[in-house]
Amino acid sequence: MKNKFNRLTLAAAVAAAAFTGQVHAGGYQINEQSVSGQGYGHAGRSSNVNDATIVFGNPAGMSFLDRAQVSVGGTYLNVNSDLKNVQAQQTLDAGVAGGGAPVGTQLPIGEIPGGNDGDMVPGTLIPYAFYAHPVNDRLAFGFGVYAPFGSKTDYEDDFQGRYFGDYTEVKVMSAQPTVSYRFNDQWSVGAGITYNRVEGELRRQLPSGTTYDPATDIDSRVDGDDDGWGYNLGVIYQPIPETTLGLTYRSKVDYTLTGDFRAYDPAGNVVRADNANLDLTTPETVNFSITQQMTDRLKLMFGASWARWSRFDQILVENDQGATITQETQNYSNAWAFAVGGEYQLTPEWALRAGLSIDNTPTSDQYRSVRIPSDDRRIFSLGAGWSPTDNLTLDVAYSYLTERGTHVEQERADLLASPATGGVPVGGATYSADYKNEAHGFGAQLTYRF
Repeated sequence: MKNKFNRLTLAAAVAAAAFTGQVHAGGYQINEQSVSGQGYGHAGRSSNVNDATIVFGNPAGMSFLDRAQVSVGGTYLNVNSDLKNVQAQQTLDAGVAGGGAPVGTQLPIGEIPGGNDGDMVPGTLIPYAFYAHPVNDRLAFGFGVYAPFGSKTDYEDDFQGRYFGDYTEVKVMSAQPTVSYRFNDQWSVGAGITYNRVEGELRRQLPSGTTYDPATDIDSRVDGDDDGWGYNLGVIYQPIPETTLGLTYRSKVDYTLTGDFRAYDPAGNVVRADNANLDLTTPETVNFSITQQMTDRLKLMFGASWARWSRFDQILVENDQGATITQETQNYSNAWAFAVGGEYQLTPEWALRAGLSIDNTPTSDQYRSVRIPSDDRRIFSLGAGWSPTDNLTLDVAYSYLTERGTHVEQERADLLASPATGGVPVGGATYSADYKNEAHGFGAQLTYRF
């Protein structure tokens, strides 16, 4: 049977090829662009002007800075996943199982060999750098380099859900020149243009015979890249010196990832090659926040964010001739996130921070997959800022993320297609498991003022 299916028709080899995974904001959005903001849960992302990271948080805020400064930093993310109640079954067409022609009905024929270690997200450092330069009391320019979207999942080689996806990686890096203008003591506006570069690689395994032996699987991979342009807009309103309101809009970015599709047999030989194209749109987002100075030492913040994830309704991968390689429904929904936080100026040198965030997932129970086994999240954050001199500030932060336990249940019947079957898939697989995810984020940032 192994030789019979050695040359597979890999029509669905990149199914579930969304550039998504287990990260730290809804969908595959990344929040880690400010460690000073991480300390209070990013509650004041659009309204609290602390340092040059406001270039990302709200470009209008640059004109509230009193001098030029640079902020560089990063957050290291450590994600842990626990899988329980796993069931993984291989199936075969009832007609083929009886020695005849395919009839289109799948029968379970045994458990899929393999393991479920979990912890499929490697530790990742997310860096950033921002520069802000006030020209005068009204005009300011800035520039930033950061990661707005990204993910990586890497299951063990014999993962029982490997026929639905065992490796996903996407990296989006953005460069943003920005300008801000302050009309008066109350109003300021800002705008930035973003150049964005996306790279991604996805893998899924295919059985080469009815034993579903991981040692004989076909390794199917797709990779691609593209770039695109976007923009962001911001406004800050300060009705009184103690109260600051901020609103930021970040545009969608359209990509057409172009690259290659390859499938390798266990000996490393290419059994199929093609080109692959995938249209991807990262969603527009809106963030509103308010910062209230309660006393000379204490300020409190609240923020709300909305992302238009409903744009991500399906995955459609095609070759250059327009033939469909794979199509899969995602059916994301628009999602909200909320945060509250505060900062206390303990001494002139030390500021202490804390925050709580609630991040609602855009995924649905019906279409949740092993690539995106996530649900609603709660994030608890602590942070501190140390300013030994007026020119230098070192910020550190720690965040603990816990997700609501979620269930993944998938099935497919498009495996074991070969010339011997006339290209008709005669095998399938099912996989279900309960996932519980948590993450730890450790951040550090250095700000220098000129």
